[in-house]
This record gives sequence, structure tokens and C-alpha cells, in this order.
Amino acid sequence: MSLRWFFFFFLLTLSVSAQKPLPPTLHPDPAGALADYQKNLAQLRQQHPNHRELPNLKFFLFGMGDRLKLIYRKGRLLNALTGNIEEQWHVEEEIIVPSEYLVHLTLTDGQTIQIREDETGVWLLQTGRRPRLIPGTRSRVNLPRFANHPFGPILRVLHQEVLINVINGRPVPNFLVYFKPSYRDAALMAMVMRETNNLPLIHDWIMAIRDPFDRNNRGIPEADNLGEVLFLVSLVSDKSHPAVQMVLDSVKQFQKGAYIVGKTNNAEHPVFQTKWLKYGLKSLGLPDSYTIPKEYDSYSSRFWMDYKSEYVAPVSVEDKKIDETSGANYPYLAWAEDHFYKGKRGMVNNLDYPMSWEQQASNAHYPGLTVLDKEFVKQKLAFPHAWHAAEMFLLLYEDK
Repeated sequence: MSLRWFFFFFLLTLSVSAQKPLPPTLHPDPAGALADYQKNLAQLRQQHPNHRELPNLKFFLFGMGDRLKLIYRKGRLLNALTGNIEEQWHVEEEIIVPSEYLVHLTLTDGQTIQIREDETGVWLLQTGRRPRLIPGTRSRVNLPRFANHPFGPILRVLHQEVLINVINGRPVPNFLVYFKPSYRDAALMAMVMRETNNLPLIHDWIMAIRDPFDRNNRGIPEADNLGEVLFLVSLVSDKSHPAVQMVLDSVKQFQKGAYIVGKTNNAEHPVFQTKWLKYGLKSLGLPDSYTIPKEYDSYSSRFWMDYKSEYVAPVSVEDKKIDETSGANYPYLAWAEDHFYKGKRGMVNNLDYPMSWEQQASNAHYPGLTVLDKEFVKQKLAFPHAWHAAEMFLLLYEDK
């Protein structure tokens, strides 16, 4: 072989090697990592005293971003969308460490298996064997450790609960029970992804937006969607995006003097809707002639990103409180208000994982939970929930 060909194959080998993802090693102390995480959870629960008991399934989801979605539960690794068994083991002991994206198994024959997700994919690790990257999970995501944050382990889990709900490049509230994105939820998810440099995961979806309304609520065009779309576009594009002009044209149907008003969750919320519109226009550097109406709006405190001085308080203190049922079923609402009021009314559950949930949502397709447990279909309880996880993440992340 000539020297020229030798160098060619040498460089080719180097190139192929460089493209191969570097596998993780076996985690040396899963029990210790779990104890550290549980200590962090105890601190969070102490600071946020409103708690809710949820059933403990002892499961874990793998497949952040566009990776194959997998569920570990009771010695089985399942395809989360089909229910097919991908792997199964006879397990003597399991340790699920949410903050390390890790399931550690001791088998009945004494072997050790670890399922571990990192920035390159989902891996099966076993003593004495080569690490195996699970097919369909090789893609890049950024997974910061938040090492200098007092709630670093918790932020890791909340971040995972956002990214796990990106499916086929689309950000959905919960990939098991929702088939399409909600612009409101997606905007909050995108705020998390902006902080962690993961916007490429939803870049193509945002670029493909053409309808300024998600029409998820019985097909009704909801006025807050306009600002949410503008904000989403601002993260990956500019005012030349085709959706921008569509939004500006659609604003006219909601305009009432210097503000907009329409339906959001079947009711008029002009303050909330105008805040979102102004925020979207500001994000793209577009002219803004709108004025936030000086009136009480129960949704106003759920928009915490800007315009806090424009808030008009309710006549009664009780009016501003989310009722107990809504706070338990839709916990993202109270966490959003905590961000606005700097309060601590948002609920924390009793589980190691997941930390976020939603129950009794009108447009969720709960039979999708059958792969987890049929009982949840009856209870209409879905977790994790990306909007809830995002609200928690953004509040805790800011509070360093």
C-alpha cells in the first residue's frame, strides 16, 4: 500500500472514530446519588409547603428530544408508544436515580445492569461488556448539571421532564396524552430550552408554524396565541418568518381600542392576552402601539415575564387565589403565580419522579397512559407535564 493510501485510510479511521459517541461509564454510587437527590427534594418540600400525594409507580422515562421514547418499570424496558418490550431482566434490586437519568439493576444472578441517558443517547451498561447504545436514541442534547445551583439535582430532573416531551421535533405537554403542541405550553418549554441551549430540538417546528392559533380548545382561535407565536419565532428567526405577518393580520379581529380581547380557556382575559402580544412584539423588535388595560384579570398574574407594574389587584384577596382543585389538577397555574407574586403556593408531590403532573384536562387523550398503568386512564392523571416542569424550572433556576 502506498504512503498516500495509508494516510487516506488513517484519516478516514480518525474521522469515523471522532463521530462515534463516547459511552458513559457505570455510575460508581447510584445509592449515594439518590440520597443526595432526595435530600435536595426534602429541602424543596420544606420551602414549598403545599404538597400532593400521587401514586408511586416507580418508573422512569428515557428518550429526551427526538430519541426513541422508553419506559423502565418492573424489570422491563418498554417502547413508550407501542408498549413493545425492548429489554427485560430478572431483577433482585432496582435503584432509580432521576437526577442522573439512571436506572441501576442488580439481577437475580448477581449481574449489574445500568440504563443511563447522557448527551449522546440512551445506553445499556454492564460489567465486563461493551456499552451498547440503544437504537433510535442517538442524537445530541445538552444536559447541564447546574452544579453551582442549590437545587441543581432538581433542575436536572425538571429539565428532563421538559425535554422528554419533545417528540418528532414538536414540544407537547405530555407525549403520551397529547398529539399536538400547545403554543402556551411550548413557549414556556422554549424558555427552558433557551437557557440550556436546546432550541435546535424545536427549531424546525417553529420555522414551520403557519397558523397563528393552535386551535386546541375546540378549534377556537385563542387571543394569547398571537404573542406566543411571535415569541417562539423570535427564538429562531426574525420578522421575515411567514407566521409574523399572519399574526399581525389576525390581531385585528381581537383589537378593542388600544388592547386586544378574545377567548383564552373559554373566557376573556384582555390583560393576559395583551401582555403576551406586547411581549411577542418586543421579542421581535416590532412596533408596539398597544396598552395593557387597567383592569383586573385573573390571568394577569400568570404572565410573569414582564409588565408586572401593570397589574391591577382584585377587590377581594380571595379572588386572586387559585382554588384548591385547580391548584391540585393544574399545578403550573400556581407555580406561574408564585413567579409573579414571589410566593410559594405551588404544589410539590411526594415522588422522586416525576415531579410534574396534570389531571382532568379536557383535551388530553388519557388512554395513551395505558402503557404506564390503566388506573391512570380512569384517574385522568398524566405525568410528567412539560408546562408544569417548565414553570418550576424557570422559577427555581432564577432563584439562585
